Amino acid sequence: MPTGVTDATEPTGDERFLFVTPQLRIPFDELSFTFARSGGPGGQNVNKVNSKAVMRWRVLESPSLDERVRARFVEQNRNSITEAGELIITSQRYRDQPRNIDDCREKLRELLVRAAAQPKRRRATKPTAGSRRRRLNDKRSRSTTKQLRQRPASD
Repeated sequence: MPTGVTDATEPTGDERFLFVTPQLRIPFDELSFTFARSGGPGGQNVNKVNSKAVMRWRVLESPSLDERVRARFVEQNRNSITEAGELIITSQRYRDQPRNIDDCREKLRELLVRAAAQPKRRRATKPTAGSRRRRLNDKRSRSTTKQLRQRPASD
């Protein structure tokens, strides 16, 4: 191959990572793909081409994740993670493998962005005097309504 020309199938430099945030990036070699026949329309190729992409990523073993992000990620996606600690994402949105691979990676990126966001700590607050007053008034009116539903006392 002539110098200065790169092979189109071989990713280079920044193309070898899934960039999530400036501090978080996942190497593509941590992701493994298998392919299957996808459902839906496809014309003559529907029974011949394996275009559905199934991506697997070992979340619990990944050195790319910070422990806090990993814990949030596992908590948020526990239904998609196997007992072995693998996240499974599938895509059959498109009719060709490369676009389905990109779609799987984009789905993973969106999940990681959500997990990387630090949740805001809840600050305890007291109810206002007005809200306490309204709550007690509502309780009184409900109590009165229910008392009016009772049978009258027999004299």
